[in-house]
Amino acid sequence: MAKGRGGMMMPGMGGKQPDMMRQLARMQEQMLAEQEALADETVEISVGGGVVKVVMTGHQKLQSVQIQPELLNPEESEMLSDLLISAINQAVEKSQALAGSRMQSVTSGLGLPPGFGF
Repeated sequence: MAKGRGGMMMPGMGGKQPDMMRQLARMQEQMLAEQEALADETVEISVGGGVVKVVMTGHQKLQSVQIQPELLNPEESEMLSDLLISAINQAVEKSQALAGSRMQSVTSGLGLPPGFGF
């Protein structure tokens, strides 16, 4: 196997391995920065015509729940439960989509085949 600067080279890579390693190291730094930034990003979901609102971070941490007072009636407890489940599930999905798009922006320059990105 051919030797280059810094050790063995991968077959068929020519002298591109050090460049690829630098590119991967930069991508890893960018991914870490994006993951940290997601902690400060939020998504807000409103259901039931605005009677229930939830806010979730990009790390899928529930930040707040707002419930209109008319839903606090014991007779409305089943509807409130349904609305909370719906709002929280939608917030998780939206937060995951936000994280996915952030990570995709980091990996888009790699030219990965479909299914290998984030």
